[in-house]
Amino acid sequence: MKRPVLLLVAMLILPLHFAVAGQQWVPAQAGALVTAIAGANPGDVLLLAPGRHDGPVVLDRAITLDGGGTAILDGGETGSVITVTGTDIVIRGLEITGSGSEHETIDSGVQLLRSAARIVVEDNRILGNLYGVDIHGATDSTVRNNTIVGRTGYRVNARGNGVYVWNAPGTLVENNDIRLGRDGIFVNTSNRGIFRGNLFRDLRFAVHYMYANDSEVSGNISIGNHLGYALMFSNRIKVRGNMSLADRDQGLMLNYANNADVSDNLVRGAGGKCAFIYNAHRNLINGNRFEGCAIGIHFTAGSERNALTGNAFIGNQTQVKYVGTRDVEWSFDNRGNFWSDHPAFDLDGDGIADGRFRPNDLMDHILWSQPAAGLLLGSPAVQLIRWSQAHFPATLPGGVLDSFPLTRAVEIKVSKEITAMEAEARARPAWLHERFEDVSDPLTSH
Repeated sequence: MKRPVLLLVAMLILPLHFAVAGQQWVPAQAGALVTAIAGANPGDVLLLAPGRHDGPVVLDRAITLDGGGTAILDGGETGSVITVTGTDIVIRGLEITGSGSEHETIDSGVQLLRSAARIVVEDNRILGNLYGVDIHGATDSTVRNNTIVGRTGYRVNARGNGVYVWNAPGTLVENNDIRLGRDGIFVNTSNRGIFRGNLFRDLRFAVHYMYANDSEVSGNISIGNHLGYALMFSNRIKVRGNMSLADRDQGLMLNYANNADVSDNLVRGAGGKCAFIYNAHRNLINGNRFEGCAIGIHFTAGSERNALTGNAFIGNQTQVKYVGTRDVEWSFDNRGNFWSDHPAFDLDGDGIADGRFRPNDLMDHILWSQPAAGLLLGSPAVQLIRWSQAHFPATLPGGVLDSFPLTRAVEIKVSKEITAMEAEARARPAWLHERFEDVSDPLTSH
């Protein structure tokens, strides 16, 4: 028998663990992991044998817990499976399951408490816990390349979040696959976070922001959720290159979000609104593609001094919903947006249409305030009103005006794999078959 094979056999038969150069082999035996953690020195690597290990456990020193992709850590449905109180700790390669069910204590697969710092949670399968990862006051933590699957045995609002971030500056959450549960990532009162490259499916909100300043949401994909990105009460955030595909109610919501950069996002096929802008000011909304929604953008509650340019509004039933008595210019630096329903000419070939565009007329305003008037849409009186407004612009009410509409739409590519997920979510939306109450934000009814 070759020497490496003999070494492996010896490691497997030792009763507790085998230590070599800062590494400890932990067999899948009752109490072995707790004993190994208690005896570990800072910098040690605990290599968990394949099989089931007992939790819950507390990590209070700088060690690495490595499951090699084959070890299962089961919390026995009590509290959080892994609680981290120390610093410079790595948790990787584990299947983490069996948290408790108490929201008061935020029972999680992995819980990082206030004393924790510089924690890395990577390459794990975090399955069936109330919350996936709770970053509760810890600083400069990283959660990446994990598969996080929540629970389905509760109403949506009674479930936990995939990743919950509270007062945890410097958090990085990237390249995770998050499914089921309540919100994919819920950020509350936490600044300087980066949330990028994550995939969200079968959730209430993909990303839910509350009081999260100076942070970034980029390159994420939301498919078949109730709402894609709900960004609220936050300043100076970057929202770039995200996708919302076949989300039920809205793709993107800015509520009391100011000085944001919202660029190069794709929202397609939302059953309600591609975007909802509510009391949000001084934002750059640029290069986005809003396609196939009931409403392209619902713009309301005094939102002012926003720059909208380079966006594409394609095939929405209503391109813009804005009720106001004054004109709101949707162009910036002589560059507006593309409108699929604008019969534009561009005789000089500069990419700017030769005529202004108003996405709404007086009848739209009447229908929004008096829905019963929809019964008259085909009547000669309504057609006469619309003909008059088209030929005599002075009769038009206040509303959105694009003085420099574009003749070409921004293109945002979607991979074949993501397109297939979108088609599946559209054909069999998970929310049709789940127990849930009305989970939308009350602002969505405005």
